Amino acid sequence: MVWNMGRLRGRGWWAGACLGLAVLLLVTALLSYRWGLGRAPVGAAAPAPSPTASPALTTAQVYAALAPSVVTVRGAGTGAGVVANADGLVLTAYHVVRGARTITVSFADGTVSPATLAGSDPANDIAALLPATAPTVVVPAVLGNAGRLAVGDDVVAIGNQLGLTGTTTAGVVSGLDRAATGERGTRLRGLIQFDAAVNPGSSGGPLVNDRGETVGIVVALLNPTDAGTFVGVGFAVPIGTALAAGGDGSGPPGPQQ
Repeated sequence: MVWNMGRLRGRGWWAGACLGLAVLLLVTALLSYRWGLGRAPVGAAAPAPSPTASPALTTAQVYAALAPSVVTVRGAGTGAGVVANADGLVLTAYHVVRGARTITVSFADGTVSPATLAGSDPANDIAALLPATAPTVVVPAVLGNAGRLAVGDDVVAIGNQLGLTGTTTAGVVSGLDRAATGERGTRLRGLIQFDAAVNPGSSGGPLVNDRGETVGIVVALLNPTDAGTFVGVGFAVPIGTALAAGGDGSGPPGPQQ
């Protein structure tokens, strides 16, 4: 009988190779389990989460933050205003007090005080008022930077629309660096256009971003008819421009546009 030794040797080599490979895989698996090969080392620092922006405030939260700083202004007409510093200085629209013999400011806590014109900028329809008597606790608004606004940003307008005190409306920034014609034909420039509803009585009130910062003073609305009511286009003077109304030294320092 003749044995085919060559075939027997080939089968033995293949069996040995398979056995060796199985042993190698078993050892590798044991090492991986024991020493964590192929995994992040135990105790290694996890990647830091990417920073996120602070969440935007709701309209209700914006109103709650601003309500103590919003005032009613009575002069040549009735409008609104916002407390801009700890002395009780109020920013409002100039046309609300233009030519008025007396000016009265009513604060959120019920304090009512006569006020004097501390500064004015008729070209931008802005006035700064200094009340004779401020509340025991003055709550100035947090002032923002209108230069950081972008079209589409959420905004809230607070004022005394049609005599309804503390009316609050919400919308978005519709445009920037707009021009409009104010009362008595004054040409206003560099305005914030927005679509939060405003009407007579809103003038002088704050335009507020979604972080609760006052970024503008409401001064005008656009209506192609003679109705004088809101059709979706309102305008505010950027807060930096409004602050410049106190440029004679009586006004508050603050961020510029």
